[in-house]
Amino acid sequence: MVNYLKASPPANKDTECGRSVRDTVAGIIEDVRARGDDAVREYSERFDNWSPESFKLTPDEIERIIATVPDQALSDIKTVQDRVRAFAVHQRNSLSDFEVETEPGVFLGQKNIPVSSAGAYVPGSRYPLVASAHMTVVTAKVAGVERVTACTPPIRGEVPAATVAALHLAGADEILLLGGTQAVAALAIGTESIGKVDMLAGPGNAYVAEAKRQLYGEVGIDLFAGPTEVLIIADKHADPFLVAVDLLSQAEHGPDSPAVLVTTSSTLGRRVIDEIDKLLVDMPTADFAEPAWRNHGEVVVVETLDAAYRLADRYASEHVQILTRNPREALEKMRNYGALFLGEGTCVSYGDKVIGTNHTLPTRGAANYTGGLWVGKYLKTVTYQEVTNPDASAALGTLCGRAARVESFEGHARSGDVRAHKFGGVELPWVRG
Repeated sequence: MVNYLKASPPANKDTECGRSVRDTVAGIIEDVRARGDDAVREYSERFDNWSPESFKLTPDEIERIIATVPDQALSDIKTVQDRVRAFAVHQRNSLSDFEVETEPGVFLGQKNIPVSSAGAYVPGSRYPLVASAHMTVVTAKVAGVERVTACTPPIRGEVPAATVAALHLAGADEILLLGGTQAVAALAIGTESIGKVDMLAGPGNAYVAEAKRQLYGEVGIDLFAGPTEVLIIADKHADPFLVAVDLLSQAEHGPDSPAVLVTTSSTLGRRVIDEIDKLLVDMPTADFAEPAWRNHGEVVVVETLDAAYRLADRYASEHVQILTRNPREALEKMRNYGALFLGEGTCVSYGDKVIGTNHTLPTRGAANYTGGLWVGKYLKTVTYQEVTNPDASAALGTLCGRAARVESFEGHARSGDVRAHKFGGVELPWVRG
């Protein structure tokens, strides 16, 4: 039995606002495609009131900007990046190239090759997401990406110094003070002054996300991003105040961020609702957190933890936090989530900001089929083949001829026939004279 102490209305994915975003983004992309730098500059001036001589920061400018960042902030950036880098190195080392001889003289291999270039988008607007610099650039560099071009918008006409410092320390090869759809389009398409990249990574607002969606295929992307999501599974032993704080910590991302509690205790569920109401009274970010909780918050009571795991898998939430007596049980019981946070000593905010795993994660049910950004997203896993044994090539050629003709691919069949003839003496009946 499932009992909703608090439910949210079903989402309408094709709203008028959504259609407006799609149309606006499509127009900007086509304009950047047609007019290049002129279009980029026009939109930057219109949307961000920002039109410097060059969007690209010079080394001297970067040095001057970093000098304005407090020493403690720089130290913290380096500490977090060390953690992100260390985890990314472990991920990279888990991917191995190999070559096997599947039969005498037949060699099959696999290589993991980094993309040549990547664009890293770090949002600004109300919240300068400094941590996104670590997640996108550090990970790309550990993967071996040769050129990483980073874009971040000015914030109310000011340079986001901490973000620039983080991008530089992460290893970005180019840093552009440029945001929005115009930045994403410029990176994906290339302009007179901005080099085209092979893939795009990083979160952003609805316009940035839609631009990535429309440009996917022309350029690779990390994933399709939507509003931040959190789902907490809690039993009767959980601390309701802690649960409430953790739900609101993610609701503050935006007014459309879902925050869901699935619990086996109706008493806990009601206490969490009460605690949230109290916390929202003087929460500095209540202008985002309150509508997110009001319109997208849910509290669901189920009979058992197994039922909670099953329900959570149906949500396939970006962040899933386990606040139960035995949190590691979820590792065995669950399969659909962007990232799992186990026990009350762990919180989603650690993953967002400091712990070292990547915070760019799947939303809107995408955790059913993909994980988040990691080293492997910047790598192309490719294969190669070599046949050095004449007898093996002749046998493969004979087999290829038969298999291809079943599908009426005569050209394919003849490629096999030629090798069966060359290395095995098989006649070629389709050759005249």
